Amino acid sequence: MSPFTGSAARTAGWRHLRVAHDDGVATVTLARPDKLNALTFGAYADLRDLLAELCRERSVRALVLAGEGRGFCSGGDVDEIIGATLAMDTAELLDFNRMTGQVVRAVRECPFPVIAAVHGVAAGAGAVLALAADFRVADPSARFAFLFTRVGLSGGDMGAAYLLPRVVGLGHATRLLMLGEPVRAPEAERIGLISVLTDEGHADEEAQALARRLADGPALAHAQTKALLTAELDMPLSAAVELDAATQALLMNGEDYAEFHAAFTEKRPPKWQGR
Repeated sequence: MSPFTGSAARTAGWRHLRVAHDDGVATVTLARPDKLNALTFGAYADLRDLLAELCRERSVRALVLAGEGRGFCSGGDVDEIIGATLAMDTAELLDFNRMTGQVVRAVRECPFPVIAAVHGVAAGAGAVLALAADFRVADPSARFAFLFTRVGLSGGDMGAAYLLPRVVGLGHATRLLMLGEPVRAPEAERIGLISVLTDEGHADEEAQALARRLADGPALAHAQTKALLTAELDMPLSAAVELDAATQALLMNGEDYAEFHAAFTEKRPPKWQGR
């Protein structure tokens, strides 16, 4: 995403999210605990626009996405979204569904790692948001449910049919998206849906620790690794190794690569600059 901006100022406050910054780590909290952090039209739009702003600012080196209260996110709000969509025409529905997909694309395409801190329910769109993250740090209370067929819609919502088979394999993805059954933490870890399983109540803490580790590391190397992981999903090997070669040549000409060699020679930790 380009760092060049127009005349619009940085958004001072977000109505549907709570955003905090700590020396390169951004924490974005879904904050409707009374509704299990169910998403509204505004929440989707805020997530899309916030991620675009953070990408342009280039001050964030890792992001934690969390949910306040008893769960991560219960999906789209039944009254505010499902009820409202019944009154929309096809053009309006297409605009809405494209917007939700833009949120997932923003999570995948932002140049910093995204860590979902999951406790309790991650259902519907909430499950896809966690799926889109680079890491899913969850405690034993976590349960994932891709509920789209349960409401009469395709299980392939918001890119789920693209992402989930690449995370857990086609067989597990077919079962999860077709049946919409909840997957609890032990099975989710076994099939690869959870990156890190923590002790009860420690998902947020572990996610913050991972974010700090990433933020203190070589940010440009992390950004390029994420970009290659996404870009090479559909490439033949010949194209992938050529893209790897071009990327490594650029990074080998960067300051962090030279800094590693200097630090190794001087027997000290490297001072990463993200350049």
